[in-house]
Amino acid sequence: MRPRILHHDIRRRRARRRRALWTGGELLVTAGAVLLLLVVHQLWWTNREAKEGAERRVEALEREWNGAGSPAAGPPDDGSSTTTPAASAPDAPSGRSTAPAPTSARATPTPSQAYAILVVPRLHLRVPVAEGVGKQAVLNKGYVGHYPGTQQPGHAGNFALAGHRNTHGEPFRYLNRLHREDTVRVETRTAVYTYKVTRTLPQTSSRDSGVIRRIPRSTLHPTYGYSTPGYYITLTTCTPEYTSRYRLVVWGELVSMRPRN
Repeated sequence: MRPRILHHDIRRRRARRRRALWTGGELLVTAGAVLLLLVVHQLWWTNREAKEGAERRVEALEREWNGAGSPAAGPPDDGSSTTTPAASAPDAPSGRSTAPAPTSARATPTPSQAYAILVVPRLHLRVPVAEGVGKQAVLNKGYVGHYPGTQQPGHAGNFALAGHRNTHGEPFRYLNRLHREDTVRVETRTAVYTYKVTRTLPQTSSRDSGVIRRIPRSTLHPTYGYSTPGYYITLTTCTPEYTSRYRLVVWGELVSMRPRN
């Protein structure tokens, strides 16, 4: 009888181990499925949702602007009401006479308000520009955000923007593909501003605030940036992909402005 009892004990222990292994396997499979769903949601669903929302907002802005008629039909959304040649502005650099710039300013757009459209032909990108760089209110909607405190499009100084590189529409996914001489347009209710890409900073710290200053210049990599006043645009996003450790920066200079209508 004694050997039989030991045999039953061994069988019970083995059965408990099998149940534990089975339960552990089920938990791992469940956890893996949940993680997979989270990845699908983050990499696919948020992109789809944000891209569709951004496209609808672009269409809404265009309908609004086209319905507004002449600039006198409503307040301009680009921070200007009149324009003069850039060469006449007190802080305009030499050789900029072909780039007109606004001389009068209006109030800053309402936070989170989409008020312009960024167009990057090389990237086949057409995306709303909203005031602020908050994730929930702006960037996660698939919009590009305007850094508060930087200039508005066409104004002397630096019109600085940020956008997601991955997830939530990822408008700046391929920002690294921009080359010198590529064009970047900013469309507003009253005007279309065209910038030409002139410089790129492949990687810098997320705390490198110099890249969005009025005269943009990296504080960590001083050989990257500018040293004279001008009419600049700055595009920033995270790098490397799927991380937020560093920033990729692309700069451009204003080359032309034309009325929208």
